[in-house]
Amino acid sequence: MSGEDAARKAEDGGDKAVEGLAAQLEGAAVSGEGAKQKTLEEATSEKDKMAQLLELQKQLLGIKGLTTPGEHKFWSTQPVPQSSSGGGEGADEDDETKVGPLEVKTVDEVRQTPYALPKGFEWCSLDVDDEEVVKEAYTLLTENYVEDDDNMFRFDYAPEFLNWALKPPGYRIDWHVGVRQSSNKKLLAMITGVPAKVHAHDKVVKMAEINFLCVHKKLRSKRLAPVLIKEVTRRVNLTDQWQAVYTAGVRIPKPIGVARYWHRSLNPKKLIGVGFSRLGDRMTMARTIKLYKLPAEAQSGTIPMEPKHVADVTKLLREHQKQFKVWIEFDEEEVAHWLLPRDNVIYSYVITDSNGKVTDFCSFYNLPSSILGHDDYDHLKAAYSFYNVAHTVSFKQLMRDALIHANANSFDVFNALDLMENSTILKDLLFGIGDGNLHYYFYNYAVGPELKPQDIGIVLL
Repeated sequence: MSGEDAARKAEDGGDKAVEGLAAQLEGAAVSGEGAKQKTLEEATSEKDKMAQLLELQKQLLGIKGLTTPGEHKFWSTQPVPQSSSGGGEGADEDDETKVGPLEVKTVDEVRQTPYALPKGFEWCSLDVDDEEVVKEAYTLLTENYVEDDDNMFRFDYAPEFLNWALKPPGYRIDWHVGVRQSSNKKLLAMITGVPAKVHAHDKVVKMAEINFLCVHKKLRSKRLAPVLIKEVTRRVNLTDQWQAVYTAGVRIPKPIGVARYWHRSLNPKKLIGVGFSRLGDRMTMARTIKLYKLPAEAQSGTIPMEPKHVADVTKLLREHQKQFKVWIEFDEEEVAHWLLPRDNVIYSYVITDSNGKVTDFCSFYNLPSSILGHDDYDHLKAAYSFYNVAHTVSFKQLMRDALIHANANSFDVFNALDLMENSTILKDLLFGIGDGNLHYYFYNYAVGPELKPQDIGIVLL
């Protein structure tokens, strides 16, 4: 069912109420014209459609859409580093060298009441322990998170994925913020936060990972996003935490670093068949399939990660991450949550020595899409590289095993950012560079000059 079909089945008066909220927000929130998400059909690049799809996928779980002068005005009022060339009230000539918090407050200074919403709409906390709430979030994201005017594809946010993403150790229900219609309690917008212990240079900073900023399609251009950001900020601040980390496919004030997605075809026949890729010059389908063919079994002895491996993986990951200028520290409980395999969600593999000690590991997660209106295919299964540590085998060998495991699990494409040491193996393993960038941001924290991708040890969903 398309988003518009679902809307037509909404309760009587529901859409009118949504439109009413839109009209009220028009004059109450940040001004500026809404930025329209670039669709596949609007692409003017000669690059294949799969690259455009992957560009949308990489933006899917990050903060997006805040690109207009109005929203830049909003960010100029926030405690974030400002571009020296961008002007704005918050611009600071010392931003390039400053390291640390940009604003220091106490809980007593935090607004105690939620930000105002127009009559007929109300804030809520999303209790992700409630299966019905998870389904509501699934529906909102599926129908509204990425615009596709031609309804060619739809991203699948499996409830299992949302449970994994939104319920790590220490999560707080009140950091999962929603806006409901008062009359029928329909969920119209959301933004989420989960706790993270971030290392920035030589400092350890408790942060909120901000994600899943989504607004109903009829409200998306009405500047509700800044209100959501301010409300989740208020709730996080009330717990005496003052920093956040988030990503966006667009550039807003001001990224700590910028990465690029690369993609590796696993099922070229399918990708070409659905129109997301094309045959290269002087290439036949047979030659293309042969080029990307992988062995049936892993070559470096990687096996699925089990609970008994958690302690070793935690130590390996922590020591490995210390080489980067920004990284997230995971304890054993967090490693168990984020890395232990879950069907159709997270895939992790380890190499062990003769004593059973883990020496290397690799991982990737599943973020698929439905393909609509195609006679032969209805699904695109995409793997995203997560965290990897090579110690006794080369990094190239380890990541080749990751590709083999993804292929064996029927993934169609494998995506990786050029973060950490990833850029050293992408070309050798036949990855192709994607369109656009993924920007990393800290809220209320500066790290000095913009970081290079290889300095960033953080992968956000």
